[in-house]
Formats: sequence, C-alpha cells, structure tokens
Amino acid sequence: MSRLVTFAAFAITILGFTRIAWADGLSTQDYIDIEQLYATYNHAIDAGDGEAWAATFTADGTFNKFTGHDQLVGFIQAWKEKMNGGNRRHWNTNLRIVPSKEGASASVFLMLVDVSTKSIVATGAYNDTLVKTASGWRFKTRTTQMDTAAPAPAAEQKQ
Repeated sequence: MSRLVTFAAFAITILGFTRIAWADGLSTQDYIDIEQLYATYNHAIDAGDGEAWAATFTADGTFNKFTGHDQLVGFIQAWKEKMNGGNRRHWNTNLRIVPSKEGASASVFLMLVDVSTKSIVATGAYNDTLVKTASGWRFKTRTTQMDTAAPAPAAEQKQ
C-alpha cells in the first residue's frame, strides 16, 4: 500500500508540473526544445558552420541587421574571417522563456570568451522572438544588446 501511495504522489506531482507548463501556452517539451535550439545555435556559430547556424532561424529570420538565409550565412563567414570567430566561444546563462502570441519570447545573458587568451571579450544579452515551425522552434528575430564599459572615474580635483 505504501508503494502505491508513493507512486500516486509522484505521478500527481509530475502531472501537476506538466500541467503548469501547458497552462502558460508552452509544454514541457517546448521548453526543452527551445533550450536545445540555444545550444545548437552556440555550437554552430562557435564551429563557424554558417548553414547550421542559419538553420536555427526561420527562412526570413533576422539577427541584428542580417535577414534571411544568405545574409545569415554571410555573417558567419565574416565572423570567421574578420572578427576572430574561430577563437571565440559563446556562453549563455539565465535563459528566460515567456509564452507570446507568436510562440515565445526569450532573453539570455551572453559572455563571449576568446579561447586563445582565455579572456572575456564581451558580455551582453540576446532578446529573441521564437516561433514553432514544422522543423521545430526557430529564431524569428534575435537582437544583441552588448554591455558597455563603465565610464572611467572622474579624476580627483586638486585643491
């Protein structure tokens, strides 16, 4: 009898969490799939794979000022050749996913690391519009808001 009660409590708990996720318009699987989209994006850009990276967007998807497959692939080519992209790694943290009319909106913090020097190159955040397509979740729009350095302290006034 004790095992039956334990099993029932476990099942109710799992179903309760799943139902909470469905209540907001996204299923537990949606959340998992969106997290995998972020990982696929980071692995593709860090590998310099323009086709795989562009595939994380809708056909008319936008990354900052680059829109559509060809411009997205072109960005990765420039990233590799002109912006030291081959030595950079994207680290994301604090992913927040919120249901929206289009599908979901999300934001995540970014830390860009230069693996050759082991130094942080930049920090910022991505703000995203996500849509669920026949091929799974994709970025519709992705904008980058980079952090700026704090202003240098004012020189002390001599009196």
